[in-house]
Amino acid sequence: MNKLVAVVGMSGSGKSIATDYLEGEGWTKLYFGGITYKLMAEAGIERTSDGKSEKEFREKLRREHGPECYAKFLEPDIREALIKGNVVLDGLYSWYEYKYLIERFPELKLICVVVDKELRYERVGSRVERPFSREDIIYRDVTEIENLAKGGPIAYADYFLFNNGSLKKYKTRLMEILEDIDK
Repeated sequence: MNKLVAVVGMSGSGKSIATDYLEGEGWTKLYFGGITYKLMAEAGIERTSDGKSEKEFREKLRREHGPECYAKFLEPDIREALIKGNVVLDGLYSWYEYKYLIERFPELKLICVVVDKELRYERVGSRVERPFSREDIIYRDVTEIENLAKGGPIAYADYFLFNNGSLKKYKTRLMEILEDIDK
């Protein structure tokens, strides 16, 4: 049976390191945010450099289709990709999305990437693409926790991948997790 993994964590924790690595190893990566970009393009709505148009569009989608809508939209792609091989989900944010998916894909495993908060703030602030100020990232953290129920998948994760150290340690732990999932 092919594996289905969702990598979760707060912004700047290093989730994309894991998802990009798995994609490089032949896994199909499905990005929740890609749904926003696709539907915005279909609606003729331009993305703004400050991310405001995307945020407003995401909120509108959730109001109109429910808080689990991203999981619903992505479900057919997950089913199709699982037929072909292993799948990693990038961007599962909410408890609602997790509940929707786990009912349909009981094999789903959550890997939570965690890093000390101050180091995470530093990393987000130094990003080349869309860096955030300390105040902005704190606001984003609180908003995601309170409005998206982002803490649920993080707290309920099957595995934790710590990202305070070296890339080598990170990848070693990721391999340990994948071996355990194979059991």
